[in-house]
Amino acid sequence: MRSSSLRLQLLAWVVLPLAGLATINLWTSHGNALATADLVTDRMLLASARTIAEQVAMTDGVLDTSIPPAAIEMFDTGDRDSVYYHVKTARGRLLTGYPDLPEAPKQPSVEATYRDHRLRLLTFSHTVVGAGDDSPISVTVGVTLAGHDAMVRHLWFNAFAQQLALVAIAGIFVLLGLRRGLAPLIRLRDAVRSPSRSDLDPVEVPGAQSEIRPLIDALNAYMERVRAQMAAQRRFIANAAHQLRTPLALLSTQASYALRETVPDARQEALVALQASSGRLARLAEQLLTLSRAEPGSRRPRADLVDLTEAARHVLETQAPTAIGRNIDLGLEEAGPVPVIGDGTMLREMIVNLVDNALRYSPAGGSVTVKLAAVDDEAVLTVTDDGPGIPVDERDHVFERFYRVAGSTEEGSGLGLAIVREVVENAGGRATLGDGATGGLVVEVRLPLSSS
Repeated sequence: MRSSSLRLQLLAWVVLPLAGLATINLWTSHGNALATADLVTDRMLLASARTIAEQVAMTDGVLDTSIPPAAIEMFDTGDRDSVYYHVKTARGRLLTGYPDLPEAPKQPSVEATYRDHRLRLLTFSHTVVGAGDDSPISVTVGVTLAGHDAMVRHLWFNAFAQQLALVAIAGIFVLLGLRRGLAPLIRLRDAVRSPSRSDLDPVEVPGAQSEIRPLIDALNAYMERVRAQMAAQRRFIANAAHQLRTPLALLSTQASYALRETVPDARQEALVALQASSGRLARLAEQLLTLSRAEPGSRRPRADLVDLTEAARHVLETQAPTAIGRNIDLGLEEAGPVPVIGDGTMLREMIVNLVDNALRYSPAGGSVTVKLAAVDDEAVLTVTDDGPGIPVDERDHVFERFYRVAGSTEEGSGLGLAIVREVVENAGGRATLGDGATGGLVVEVRLPLSSS
């Protein structure tokens, strides 16, 4: 199982590769130790053979051979190695030493087995003045490998200890570095979990590294979105409470009046008014809910492929009874599909609010025209009515929530264009107001046209 500790994971990523490199280095160190021991042993063999050869001389016409103690004692390293030698003339006559000792090629040395011992052998050739055909003589010296192997072990163990110490020291420094490097993360944790934090203010961690800064920025951005969602919820609750208070009081009054009224016609009139008030209250509640859903961060973003022409056609079909009841000519001008990317439900709700506003403010006998077109990679939706229009100095305010044009006699909540603005901006578009050719208001919505 993988460790859940970031410190242990980082330590493993540093120490384990270092340990692997140390292992490779140990393998090469063993080869270096072996080569060093071979070189030292060969130098000792050559020095011993040269010392012996230099003692061979012609005395009274006879080759005199004596083995100096130094030639043997130089191998006394405390490892109880055995030394074997022989001295032969050029014609192969043994002058001294072990006759059955094998000879080695003339430098470099070789390894051989002699008397059940592994030996390292070296043969040295030396010219003796006056020896005639017996010159040059050959001196072969061999030594067992106890000292050689001890030297290899010593050198390799020294390298092993150094590598082990290096890995251990590196691990300690990595731990210290991680403790210091991860300190900003600990401070970030403490800052987030601090009991004194009762809000969602941005978190600041002094001394945070560049690798940790994106995490802090992402956390602060997330808290900003949470604050926006909470603010949107608070605004929705406050707006809903404010806007629903008056209609509910009116409903209560109308219901009380209908209950007290004994005249059938008057009671019927009160019930009709009660029904109308209930409808307006239901519409207000629906708009409040739509506005809440349209606010950024209130719901998961959607990327539906929506045909605005089809959506507008469906909205006009549902609004047709209202238009007929008010004797308003409701028409649609379109030249084919107009695809956009966005939240299909909210885009249809945007069209509903535009058409509802246009029908609400158009006089009886007037007209409302919805037009759709694709212009320069943009989907253009325009809704034109025959109403009183909106003064130029108030057009920036009508997109605000619950704002109503002064002197307006039509009932409404002031939420229709606010919903339109939220939906359009969330879809990456813009909405503008203008004057119709024969008066009235023209609302134009431009959205990015889908390429698919």
